[in-house]
Amino acid sequence: MGVYDIIKSPLITEKLSLLNEDQNLYGFEVDRRANKIQIREAVEKIWGVKVVRVNTMVRKGKPRRVKWSWEHEPSVKRALVWLAEGDRIE
Repeated sequence: MGVYDIIKSPLITEKLSLLNEDQNLYGFEVDRRANKIQIREAVEKIWGVKVVRVNTMVRKGKPRRVKWSWEHEPSVKRALVWLAEGDRIE
């Protein structure tokens, strides 16, 4: 699995934008098979920053109503990444 396959998209929420300014914290949606070490290496290689800490969580998929039937939304893995002081992702 390549570094560009691990990071799927950034998480953009109001809470994360406030934490980004205060604690240098960024959120990403990542591949379900990726572990914390792979996520750390991917962020460091793509953006050239120093990662201090990585927390991961799996958001369970929920059933959704589609016309007359129910479909199940897939589960999503999210990663919260803390960067070293002075490093930023632009």
